[in-house]
Amino acid sequence: MKAKISTIFGKIIIKKEVMKNFDELITNVIGWADDKNILKGENAPKQMLKVVEEVGETAGALLKDDRPELIDGIGDSFVTLIILSMQLGLHPAECLEAAWNEIKDRKGK
Repeated sequence: MKAKISTIFGKIIIKKEVMKNFDELITNVIGWADDKNILKGENAPKQMLKVVEEVGETAGALLKDDRPELIDGIGDSFVTLIILSMQLGLHPAECLEAAWNEIKDRKGK
């Protein structure tokens, strides 16, 4: 699936339907994890290992220039982070907003 992203005046613009779909996907992942009964806080240490594993696989895909595996790895990393955040009693959007607020006014590259 290609993202509906365009560039206007050098800024990346993500179309609303992509953001709506992203929110829906987060909800789907949370529901899937809840159905599997893995959102318990006691599972967080094992989940953190899964996060590291997926990020490592993503790094491998990047080094191999393997786009399909890169897409899969980034997606799997998102999934593991969404689950981890919920296990810790944090909503993924809350974590992303905190990160955004920390970086939004930074200057330079």
